[in-house]
Amino acid sequence: MGVGHNRTRTHDYIRHGTVCLFAALSYLEGKLIYRTEKRHTHLEWRCFLKQIDREIPKELAVHVIADNYCTHKHAKVQAWLGRHARLQMHFTPTLSSWLNLVERFFADLTEDYVREGSFSSVKDLTDAITTYPAERNQNPRP
Repeated sequence: MGVGHNRTRTHDYIRHGTVCLFAALSYLEGKLIYRTEKRHTHLEWRCFLKQIDREIPKELAVHVIADNYCTHKHAKVQAWLGRHARLQMHFTPTLSSWLNLVERFFADLTEDYVREGSFSSVKDLTDAITTYPAERNQNPRP
């Protein structure tokens, strides 16, 4: 048996801040597009949509599947989407489960990089969170 504190549990974890992860899975390539932000407002969501628009080849249609969070349906987001017709939004029904691929991504991220971590700052947490998609993108698979 080990000596001392072996594993952090949720009841003894000290939170030093939070970070929002925006992630999109390119189904055909298996590549992840991601970014972290301090907040999850329509402004950050629109920045993420712009990132997706830049990173996906222009000749491809983009179907974004998102939950019904009000940020995703904000009037300014809708106006931007109106000017970028190749991005089509699809919303999951309220209280429904996400697609299995997305759930698997967040489960792996949580289990392998976040759950047992003890992060002394938001930067440390962000570094841990962004390690998973960066490593996964080195050898993406559909």
